[in-house]
Amino acid sequence: MKKIGFLSFGHWTPSPQSAARSASDVLLQSIDLAVAAEELGADGAYFRVHHFARQLASPFPLLAAVGARTSRIEIGTGVIDMRYENPAYMVEDAGAADLIAGGRLQLGISRGSPEQVIEGWRHFGFAPAEGETDADMGRRHAEVFLELLSGRGFAQPNPRPMFPNPPGLLRIEPHSEGLRERIWWGAGSDATAGWAAGKGMHLMSSTLKFDESGEPFHIQQRKQIEAFRAAWQDAGWEHEPRVSVSRSIFALVDERDHAYFGHEGAGSDQFGYIEPEKRAVFGRTYAAEPDKLVEQLAQDEAIAAADTLLLTVPNQLGVDYNAHVLEAILTHVAPELGWR
Repeated sequence: MKKIGFLSFGHWTPSPQSAARSASDVLLQSIDLAVAAEELGADGAYFRVHHFARQLASPFPLLAAVGARTSRIEIGTGVIDMRYENPAYMVEDAGAADLIAGGRLQLGISRGSPEQVIEGWRHFGFAPAEGETDADMGRRHAEVFLELLSGRGFAQPNPRPMFPNPPGLLRIEPHSEGLRERIWWGAGSDATAGWAAGKGMHLMSSTLKFDESGEPFHIQQRKQIEAFRAAWQDAGWEHEPRVSVSRSIFALVDERDHAYFGHEGAGSDQFGYIEPEKRAVFGRTYAAEPDKLVEQLAQDEAIAAADTLLLTVPNQLGVDYNAHVLEAILTHVAPELGWR
């Protein structure tokens, strides 16, 4: 059994060819797609977070809205760039959204990736401390966030407060019990996956990772998963580790599918640079008739090793088509692979 959800980048463009032409379109359609995904039997609705771009950004209003409109599916991010985040304020937002959703948030966070503007986090009021890189700052913000999520009191109460306080040091409210154990880290390397395990965060591995061996993407990703699970066991955490991988997968079952994705063919991994001197491997897109798709996906070692699969969706094609994409995988592919 494997949990299957969708991951939306939430793009919009004023182009008449796009079904999402504004931020309002993307936000409202994201809610509708989450509702449709739940009705289809999918397990999760996840959203990307990008700043200074025509994409989804501030996630918590959206997560809360999805939580209010659904009752079963997991709701998450993939991923929140911690360089931009005030950890204390984020704890308040996350706690409130998780309570609205009834404890279904699965928050993916990371130290950040290349962005639309130069040092965009500075415009949000953050800067690395002396001797830190921006990546170090993102990890530091994450560590503070995790500590505050624990719910332990740390703030000295005012002896003459506006409202009565409970005894002892105060914590950030609202506190959502169990959310600390539902935080994921988006890792681009084996070492970072091990670091996340040491912090008690689940592993979220995307459609790309830093190239560490020259091997095919799915093999490198499978080895990353193995490194994560070994580090988790060494750390001695009591809760079970989880691993998600993201894939672009399209079952070609009608004319629309062939028109949109039939040109993808067999596809292949790609190698390139997302940061200077850091070579990355990008996973292929899978697009084929269901029987061929089953054969191809059965060879993907990372999908086999993960407990959660996030399907990237072309959100600008609209809610109805994206619901169709999910339904095709859930109906024609997942049962044949033993995922359902």
